[in-house]
Amino acid sequence: MISYTTRKQLLERIRTLFGGTPCRLQVAALPWRLGVDGVEVMLVTSRGTGRWVLPKGWPEKNEYLHEAAAREAFEEAGLSGGISRSAIGRFYYGKVLRSGMEWRCEVPVFPLEVDAVADAWPEMKKRRRQWFRAIDAARLVAEPDLAEIIGRFGANPRKIAA
Repeated sequence: MISYTTRKQLLERIRTLFGGTPCRLQVAALPWRLGVDGVEVMLVTSRGTGRWVLPKGWPEKNEYLHEAAAREAFEEAGLSGGISRSAIGRFYYGKVLRSGMEWRCEVPVFPLEVDAVADAWPEMKKRRRQWFRAIDAARLVAEPDLAEIIGRFGANPRKIAA
């Protein structure tokens, strides 16, 4: 694995070489647990639009991507547990900034088997969180590629997260 800083430097070199703007890199945690009816996934609402999303954000400093995903799960939803070191897939979306500009983002997804849900967390006043059956979570997210990742994961989490 390469660090976020190294990856960022490489992407900036590519942008300079080809004169375009590369995708920005965010990371997402796919928080899950086994419920009575099978796999459940926790989604959070986005701050801007209130739509259902996975906890995600920007890697910081020299964090490994899976560590950044775990940090985002805690900050946005108060979740902790075992995070996979390997992404199970990735999706792309357009992040609209306050200025109206849109950044294309690539988002690798790291499964997080939740073992603790905090009563208080950093962004608790900015977001809602809720557990959904995996099939329902897949229907609620806006990005088709992310819906596919969640659906595939929900069918066999232990095999996919291994």
